[in-house]
Amino acid sequence: MMNETENSLTEEIREKLDNLKNYIRDLGSLAVGFSGGVDSSFLLAVAKEVLGDRAIAVTAVDASIPERELKEAREFCEERRIQQIVCVVDPMKDEEFRKNGPDRCYFCKRNIFGEIKKIAAEKQIEYVAEGSNMDDLGDYRPGLRAVAELSVTSPLREAKLYKKDIRMLSKAMGLPTWSKPAYACLASRFVYGEEITEEKLHKIDLAEQFLIEHGFIEERVRMHGNIARIEVPARDIPRLAADDIREKVYDRFKEIGFLFVTLDMHGYRVGSMNDTLTK
Repeated sequence: MMNETENSLTEEIREKLDNLKNYIRDLGSLAVGFSGGVDSSFLLAVAKEVLGDRAIAVTAVDASIPERELKEAREFCEERRIQQIVCVVDPMKDEEFRKNGPDRCYFCKRNIFGEIKKIAAEKQIEYVAEGSNMDDLGDYRPGLRAVAELSVTSPLREAKLYKKDIRMLSKAMGLPTWSKPAYACLASRFVYGEEITEEKLHKIDLAEQFLIEHGFIEERVRMHGNIARIEVPARDIPRLAADDIREKVYDRFKEIGFLFVTLDMHGYRVGSMNDTLTK
C-alpha cells in the first residue's frame, strides 16, 4: 500500500512496479531469501501484498550475520504478519569459503540457497527468490552464478529495478528500510586470500557495532591481517579523525585485538576489496 509520496513516482517506476507484481503473481507461491536489507525487504513486502500467505521469508543465519540484522529482519516480518523461517547454516564447513578466494560468495550462496530450496519444498512453495537488482550486474558478484545454477529467481532484475527505484518505492510504501545503508555480510570485510574464521568475524562485528553506536551508520571495517582499515563516507572522515572520537575508536579496536587501526582516506565505497582483483 502506497502513502502520500506515491505522487512523486514517475510513470516508468510505476510500470516497473506493475511488472514486478505481475511477475510475482505468475509464480503463485514464493519463498524469499530475506536478509532484512533494502532489496529483500522491498521484494518480500510486494510478494506479501500480491501472494498473501503464499509468500514466506526464509532468513539464513551464520557467523557472518550480525545479531542486529537478524533482529531487524524479525521485526519487519512480525509487523507485517509474514511467516518467517530462520535457518542456521554453517559456511565454515566449506573449505573454499574459509580460504576466501575471489569466488567465496559463490560457495556461500550455494550453501544458503540450497537450504532455502529445501525449506520451500517442505512448505510446498514452488519458487525461491533472491533480492539482487540491476545495479548488481555492474559489480563483481560470483554469488549470482550460484543463483543461476540453483534456478533461484530474481524478480527485481526481471522488473529492471535499480537501487534508486527500490528506495523510492520503499519510501512510498512506508517501509522502514527505504533509507537503510547498504549492507553485505561480514565475510566481505577480508582481503581475498586471508582465511576466514569465526574469531575474525566476531572481531569485525564488535568493531563495526562500536562505530554504529557512535553515529557512523555507513561504515565498514576491512581486515588486513592485524590491521583494521575503517571506511566511512568522506563527509564523516573529519568527525572520525577528531581527537575525542579517534582516541575512543583506537582504544576500543586495540581491546578487540587489532594491532593497527587506520582510516581509509578515500572514504566508504561498496566492494572496495574487489579493487585487489585483476580487472
